[in-house]
Amino acid sequence: MEHKRILELYKAGDHNQAFNLLVRQSSQPLYWHIRRIVLDHDDANDLLQNTYIKAWGALDTFREDSKLYTWLFRIATNEVLNFLRKKRIINFLSFGDDSQNFENKLASDPSFSGDKADIALHKAISLLPARQKVIFCMRYFDEKRYDEISDILEITEGAAKASYHHARNKITSYLKEELDLGD
Repeated sequence: MEHKRILELYKAGDHNQAFNLLVRQSSQPLYWHIRRIVLDHDDANDLLQNTYIKAWGALDTFREDSKLYTWLFRIATNEVLNFLRKKRIINFLSFGDDSQNFENKLASDPSFSGDKADIALHKAISLLPARQKVIFCMRYFDEKRYDEISDILEITEGAAKASYHHARNKITSYLKEELDLGD
């Protein structure tokens, strides 16, 4: 990402061009980062929009301690974590079984293959605690290094590795049981 160019344009007062470049450079990776965690296209778009609103509103306070890309991922990830917390509370209060709804929604989504293994993987991911879900998706789908994950989440590399390890073990156990894979 041309983060130096974006910041130069912003500081020079060319906010429209800076914003357009920011969106053009980051929207696809940010969208898919969010989408892989929340699964729903509309939710992902809403969270992406919230990310840009928060980032743009705070761009003048960006200290350049990290890369602009890392900062954007941190904002997007915080938006996702807040969304997941709210969703968990709503689901808890609704007392509903979202299992069939989840599978129907995933199976009808054109970005997923719809095969049993794909659905089982995403269901296993959806059962993880929010932080483990985010770390697993960042490592598995986005192929982020542990140092990048730790920068984005502002945690130690050891904590990122441990969370990923626990998430991977939970997913593996779930898949063995769900797909009848055994050992």
